[in-house]
Amino acid sequence: MSYAIAEALQAAVYQRLRASSELDALIGDAIFDAVPPGTQAGTYVSLGPEDVRDASDATGAGAEHDFVVSVITDAAGFQTAKAVAAAVSDALVGASLLLSRGRLVGLWFLRARARRVEAGETRRIDLSFRARVEA
Repeated sequence: MSYAIAEALQAAVYQRLRASSELDALIGDAIFDAVPPGTQAGTYVSLGPEDVRDASDATGAGAEHDFVVSVITDAAGFQTAKAVAAAVSDALVGASLLLSRGRLVGLWFLRARARRVEAGETRRIDLSFRARVEA
């Protein structure tokens, strides 16, 4: 397997998040593939790093994509960040994403890490997911 389906998977994840009415109610259209330059105020979601490994078997070519979706906020406490993180998880876990190339076999939550960053003024939750795709 190759990295060939990565772009199609990322586009489908991005569209799924943008289509979530729950996320829209919480953060509007503040979902970024690339965060705009400068300091961002408020709360937003950003697509992040990805690790991919071959998962081909006797039935065909495939890959596992472990990717991160980050929730970042300048709101006090973690309540806002956790509400948005829950909405991200609800939108993605078990989703039946249609890819422009290849096929999604499954999408699972792996872990999350919540922490304070930037001298404690910003809250960040990194949600890790695994997607299994086939060519």
